[in-house]
Amino acid sequence: MQVHADIDGLPAGARLAVTVGVFDGMHRGHVRLLRSLVRDARRWHAEPTVVTFEPHPDAVLRGAPPPLLCDPAERLGWLELAGVRHVVLQRFDEAFATQTPEAFLGRLRSGRELAGLVMSPESAIGRGRAGTPERLRELGAGAGFRVEVVPPLEFAGGLVSASRIRQALSAGRLPEARRMLGRDPAVTGRVVRGDARGRSLGYPTANLAFDAQVALPADGIYAIEAGWGGPDPLHPARTAGGVASLGVRPTFEPGSRVLEAYLFGVDDDLYGERLRVAFVRRQRAERRFESAEALVAQMDRDAARARSILAARGERGRRGTRLVGGTQARGGTQAGAGDPHSP
Repeated sequence: MQVHADIDGLPAGARLAVTVGVFDGMHRGHVRLLRSLVRDARRWHAEPTVVTFEPHPDAVLRGAPPPLLCDPAERLGWLELAGVRHVVLQRFDEAFATQTPEAFLGRLRSGRELAGLVMSPESAIGRGRAGTPERLRELGAGAGFRVEVVPPLEFAGGLVSASRIRQALSAGRLPEARRMLGRDPAVTGRVVRGDARGRSLGYPTANLAFDAQVALPADGIYAIEAGWGGPDPLHPARTAGGVASLGVRPTFEPGSRVLEAYLFGVDDDLYGERLRVAFVRRQRAERRFESAEALVAQMDRDAARARSILAARGERGRRGTRLVGGTQARGGTQAGAGDPHSP
């Protein structure tokens, strides 16, 4: 897969099938769209191409982006596994936002051939969202490109969307978020030094800091699967199960919200590593204990339960490993052939 910093950097002479979107979360609705893109590109003898944006358009249009559902490097990994040939990480700014649909298409077609666009019914391009599927079909009729509209994916009486997934996560509805994502919700952060209190209690933890605001689940204790190292978050050099605490640590003097993970069987110095943490199951809410001894006793129970949860999942996985394009998904992510987010 080739990654380009701008639409104008797409290869000259190429014949392209294109979809445009933020692809925040790479959820099952996105998978449906990408499947259609790859299938239509094959039918049109074109190269499947995704145009997405950096930063998130809401950072420009509304002053702040939403919390990330998918690490940017992970998003690229899922796009490659889906069969995308070209990805444009287009800088989104005021100048780009004010382009007309005709100007956008002109840049896309300059020196290359646009075989077709693949869109969802609610998507639109250009200033004021003027480039609706209907308008682009009119333009395509004169310019010789097709427009395919992919029906949206529904779940539990509504459409699968990044905003619904964020709402489910923040409300503690982890299974609901998982069904819409098609995988365990996950975040990727850098391991930083904390107050070392966990080590003094016999549970040395990796504290995570994030480059941007990420979509976290409700506070509590979680069974997790973690991965780090390797070429990208989907292909880590090392993996481990563990138990994580998300919250303000009320047993001690409450502070800022922190995600700290205790990894089973790992005694390495992880400071500076980028760690992907996938939330497998919420075990309990965060609560205050009367003493450090009572907290440690509960941590022992939490760790034992997390081990049981992960062992049961491992057994299910051994009975039926799922593959993505012939490659086993790693780092706690399960995927299906042709669907990198099968539930």
